[in-house]
Amino acid sequence: MSTAPHYPFTAIVGMDDLRLGLLLNAVSPAVGGVLVRGEKGTAKSTAVRALAALMPDVEVVAGCRFSCPPDSPDPACPDGPHEAAPGVARPARMVELPVGASEDRLVGALDIERALADGVKAFEPGLLADAHRGVLYVDEVNLLHDHLVDLLLDAAAMGASYVEREGVSVRHAARFLLVGTMNPEEGELRPQLLDRFGLTVEVAASRDPGQRVEVVRRRLAYDDDPAAFAERWAGEEAALRERIVAARALLPTVRLGDDALRQIAATCAAFEVDGMRADIVMARTATALAAWAGRAEVTVEDVRQAALLALPHRRRRNPFDAPGLDEDKLDETLEEFGGGDDEPDPGPGDGPGGGGGVPPQGGAPDSESAGEPTGSPEETPAPDAGAGAGAGAGGGGGEQAPARAAEPFRTKMLSVPGLGEGAAGRRSRARTEQGRTTGATRPRGALTKLHLAATIQAAAPHQRARGRSGPGLVVRRDDLRQATREGREGNLVLFAVDASGSMAARRRMGAVKGAVLSLLLDAYQRRDKVGLVTFRGASADVALPPTSSVDAAAARLEQLPTGGRTPLAAGLLKAHDVLRVERLRDPSRRPLLVIVTDGRATGGPEPLALAARAAGLHAAEGTASVVVDCESGPVRLGLAAELARQLGGTAVTLDELRADSIAGLVRDVQATTKSARRAA
Repeated sequence: MSTAPHYPFTAIVGMDDLRLGLLLNAVSPAVGGVLVRGEKGTAKSTAVRALAALMPDVEVVAGCRFSCPPDSPDPACPDGPHEAAPGVARPARMVELPVGASEDRLVGALDIERALADGVKAFEPGLLADAHRGVLYVDEVNLLHDHLVDLLLDAAAMGASYVEREGVSVRHAARFLLVGTMNPEEGELRPQLLDRFGLTVEVAASRDPGQRVEVVRRRLAYDDDPAAFAERWAGEEAALRERIVAARALLPTVRLGDDALRQIAATCAAFEVDGMRADIVMARTATALAAWAGRAEVTVEDVRQAALLALPHRRRRNPFDAPGLDEDKLDETLEEFGGGDDEPDPGPGDGPGGGGGVPPQGGAPDSESAGEPTGSPEETPAPDAGAGAGAGAGGGGGEQAPARAAEPFRTKMLSVPGLGEGAAGRRSRARTEQGRTTGATRPRGALTKLHLAATIQAAAPHQRARGRSGPGLVVRRDDLRQATREGREGNLVLFAVDASGSMAARRRMGAVKGAVLSLLLDAYQRRDKVGLVTFRGASADVALPPTSSVDAAAARLEQLPTGGRTPLAAGLLKAHDVLRVERLRDPSRRPLLVIVTDGRATGGPEPLALAARAAGLHAAEGTASVVVDCESGPVRLGLAAELARQLGGTAVTLDELRADSIAGLVRDVQATTKSARRAA
């Protein structure tokens, strides 16, 4: 493990909101943590690791695995009770939670064998215990399984972790500064989980050349000699550490007046946030801001800054809404409810940057850092794939402006038949860690979910041979049985959308986009990955590789142009290539192919025959598929229905795709796929 010092917090360039959000949580962990949203390469992780080095040392009971303070140890500590004795000082820990961590790794594990046989609560602490009185850092929190995020945020809210297995329960304190980072391009958190984070900040790479130069200069200096670079910033780091300690000491004395409380309540009501958590978080944040500035009373500017940090992520009403706050409306609300002219003079540390020993930096404040390779213009999303492909190429006319999507509608579930073993979700049946118990099996590796009845049934015949003499059951490891459970998995829903001239009637294309948008919303709710292939002109393009971000898919769909020929075979082959690669990357995630087309094929020799052969590749691999028939008019050729037959899937018209008509479609998808597999 590297012993090089961390990149100094005070050496980070710009990123004012991020630094302030982290520092406020260091002053008052009751704020509830901070979620950092931003593109890749913006030093989100570096800033969090740098903050941990600023946290004051903690006094702990010697030998306690749960970091109990010696002056007030936790009476329920599994290592207790603790006798009165001097404590030992150690640095505050920064604990990282990997995306692939198990529930037992997070909350801890009970030795069920010893609990059953000896009545002993043998508990192995998890990451929540390690993070107590320190920092718990979750990189890519949006990719963490929902039930783990729920456990994590429950512990953060209650200040304690509970582990229960088959009637055996252990509780321990778990108070920590929670920091999560995420790249929105990889998928959003559910609104219920977003609300559990106290603050949210957005970071992006600076477009100012001066700041980018300074970022590179400092990063290169750090890489050349980390120790010398850290020494240059040691004075600023020490000053910032002292300021955190002083703000913590001042925090209990800060006064939150009735005027400030009315402004907080009025702001939350004006922005129509759900529940009361936003009000509480704003109050705590405003108090921490005042303490950070060295003031004894909350001002209107504290309330305003607290709103900018605590409210944007709580205003999302559907997955396609971008977080944000109307600052003009915020100022009007604060002015209406008073407190604008009689506030105290700003303290020496007021302002978004928060001061704190950060040396003057050139250039305008922006969201940039020196801790990781910075983003570049090349990293910004490219224009929609296929935007110029085939414009004016033969039949169907040239490219037309994108049609506006019709209003999305509620759909019922499309599911992949059979029993999968993919990532937890809400679409298709699968063997999962969570769900209803369907049976028992011998554990492979560590036991995670005990099937108590099956374990007792396995141990009962051997009690006399094992010399049982008392009321206890003699249980051996071979008797233990793992519960098998059935729940739901998320799938890969790949859309192949015909954007050719035959689809270009604006009203019809608007209806098509509305249908796809509805299915995207359903995919978001069911925790699927989605991908988008478009075909028009002379070729097919991957407009969006498989991702967990339905926001990105919706944005690409909205800008999808139309026009040109209909290379149906190319679209099917491109979809086949995408699915082939995804099967190698994630073989347990089963795909559902949704083809949106009128079934026509033009361009090249025998286009329909080529399309039939391409469809046969999907049918041979048993890919569950649905063809959304977009053909309109009094004369219908039935080409989409024929394509569905070649795919071994089912066809449905746009009208049948709505919730009141889709139940039969689900049965058709399952029955058709099962029939195809039996025939194979």
